[in-house]
Amino acid sequence: MKWLSVLPQQCILLMTCILVALEAVPIDIDKTKVKGEGHVEGEKVENPDTGLYYDEYLRQVIDVLETDKHFREKLQTADIEEIKSGKLSRELDLVSHHVRTRLDELKRQELARLRMLIKAKMDSVQDTGIDHQALLKQFEHLNHQNPDTFEPKDLDMLIKAATSDLENYDKTRHEEFKKYEMMKEHERREYLKTLDEEKRQREESKFQEMKKKHGDHPKVHHPGSKDQLKEVWEEADGLDPNEFDPKTFFKLHDVNNDGFLDEQELEALFTKELEKVYDPKNEEDDMVEMEEERLRMREHVMNEVDINKDRLVTLEEFLRATEKKEFLEPDSWETLDQQQLFTEDELKEFESHISQQEDELRKKAEDLQKQKEELQRQHDQLQAQKQELQQVVKQMEQKKLQQGNPPAGPDGELKFQPPGEHKVGDAPKHPAGGDQPLPPGHVQETAARTDEVHP
Repeated sequence: MKWLSVLPQQCILLMTCILVALEAVPIDIDKTKVKGEGHVEGEKVENPDTGLYYDEYLRQVIDVLETDKHFREKLQTADIEEIKSGKLSRELDLVSHHVRTRLDELKRQELARLRMLIKAKMDSVQDTGIDHQALLKQFEHLNHQNPDTFEPKDLDMLIKAATSDLENYDKTRHEEFKKYEMMKEHERREYLKTLDEEKRQREESKFQEMKKKHGDHPKVHHPGSKDQLKEVWEEADGLDPNEFDPKTFFKLHDVNNDGFLDEQELEALFTKELEKVYDPKNEEDDMVEMEEERLRMREHVMNEVDINKDRLVTLEEFLRATEKKEFLEPDSWETLDQQQLFTEDELKEFESHISQQEDELRKKAEDLQKQKEELQRQHDQLQAQKQELQQVVKQMEQKKLQQGNPPAGPDGELKFQPPGEHKVGDAPKHPAGGDQPLPPGHVQETAARTDEVHP
C-alpha cells in the first residue's frame, strides 16, 4: 500500500495557508559527487495525489489561476490570515475574463461529475436507505446553489474544504491502520480456535518466532536527527560524511527547487531507515506497517521543524532545527514493533463491532433467502394453477366430443361439419346447361322451347 502525500507548494498555497515563499541560499554543489540524476531546471515535476475525492478539480483550478499574472503575484505575497479570512479569494474579481470563463467551465464539469456519481450511488442504495448528509458533504468544496459561474465564494470554499480534509487525512490513515492491525489479530485468534492443541501450540511458536525475527534489526536513527541525515548524505547522496552541510543537504533534497521540503520530499529521506526494519522478501515484514512507520516519521519531523504549520519546511525552519539539542543528541526512536498498537479492551470492542456486522449480514442473508423461498412458492403455485386450467380445458373438449359437438377452433368456428348439416348459402350450385346429369323423366324446358315450329 502506498500512502498518499499532499501537494507541493503550488497546491498547498491554496489548501493549507502557506506563508511567503523564501528563496533558498545559492549554494555551489559539485553535482559529480552526488549519486543519481538531479532535477533538471524547468522540468515539470508530477505532484502527488492528495487523496481528496476532488483532487483533479483542485489541480485544474490552481493551474488556471496561475495563468493570471495578477493573481499569481497576490498568491506569492499572501500570508496565512489573508488566505484564512478569504481576502485572497476576493482577488478573483480582478482576474482576466478568459480565466473566469475557464473556471466557470471547470465548475460546471465538476458539478456534472458529482451529480452523476451521486445518482449512481442513490440507485445502488435505494433499497437500503440513503445517507443524505453524506451526499450533501460531496458539495462542500464548491457553491452548488450557483451552478453556472465560479465566484470568490467557490474559491473560499475550496480552500477551506481542502485545508480541513488534509488536516484530518493523517488521522484517518492512523485509524485505518489500527483497524488493520486489530483485524489481523482477530483473524489469527479465530484461526487458532479451529486447531487442536498440538497444532495451536505450533502456530503460536511460529508467530512468536516471526515477531522476534522482525524485531531483530539494526538501530533506527531518530528521524530528522543529524545522524539520520548524515546517513542519507553518505549512502544516498554519495558524499563525504565529514563534509556534511545542512544548507547543501536542503538544496539537494528540494527536488523541485521550489525553496521548500514538502511532505513527499521529507518521506523520501526515511527510506534508508525503513529498509533496516522492512524487507518485502521477508514473510515477517508487513509493508503496510512500513508505510505507517514512514507516516509517523514524517509527522514527527513536521511537528519539530514546521514552525508555522503550513505542512512545508523552509530553509530557515530547517536550519533553525539543526541548531537544537534534539538534532545533535536525540532520544532513541521506537519503531512500531516496540509499541503496543491497541489494548485488549480495544480489540474486544472491535471484535464486538465485527460480530454485530456479521449478525446484520446474516440477518440480511436470511431475509433474502426467505424472499427467494416465497418467490419460489408463488411460482410453484402459479404453475399448479396453470396446469389445473389446462386440465379443465382438456376435460371440456372431451365432453363436447362425447356429446357430438366438435371442438371449437381458434376463432370459435367448428373444425368440421356433421353430415347433412350446411350453413345457409352453402347449397350446391350448378350452372344451367351444365354437364351434371338430370333425373329420369325430366324434360329440359329450354330444349323443348327451341324445337317448337311457328307458322
